[in-house]
Amino acid sequence: MRAKQIMTQDVATIRGSATVAEAVKLMRLKELRALIVEPRHSGDAYGMITEMDIVGKVAAFGEDPQQVHVYEVMTKPCVVVNPDLEIEYVARLFANTGVWRAPVIQRELLGIISVTDIITKGNFVDKPKLKFLRTEIQKAISEARSITANYGADSQRAIEAWDIVDELEAEATYYGIPKPSKSARKMFSEDERPVAVG
Repeated sequence: MRAKQIMTQDVATIRGSATVAEAVKLMRLKELRALIVEPRHSGDAYGMITEMDIVGKVAAFGEDPQQVHVYEVMTKPCVVVNPDLEIEYVARLFANTGVWRAPVIQRELLGIISVTDIITKGNFVDKPKLKFLRTEIQKAISEARSITANYGADSQRAIEAWDIVDELEAEATYYGIPKPSKSARKMFSEDERPVAVG
């Protein structure tokens, strides 16, 4: 599942020159927790102003929201997400950067994705990545063994099949599955080695 499948497409934007009071009014009207700040020109980055920016930088200091501008308290450039990024990577990005939401951008603003979207619309409960990877690894090993038996260990097809197993095992390790002491490819080659008869 990818970011574009669970993002919210109805995005509210605001100019950096707007006041924080205007931002609050728009947030209340649209029932949003963040607004995307429009770029000033085509080469400019997007920004974001959130509830926490307003509470932490304006309300907490008794500032007048009519006098403070969005550009003074916003985050810019902000973390952005590619629409084709898988949910697992979006979640990891959020965890590593401490952000709760990010605009989804590919040449233009397409939507916004938040931790709430991941929890409420994501499929990680029904289709956990680790469970999926374990199944895929077993399938790939079975396929590689079969190809090796039919075409030989030195054949291009066998080498490519075992490369797929190696890639899947590396991805599984990245996601937290403990790395085995020996790869499936190494264990297979050791199993197939002729035993010396004394």
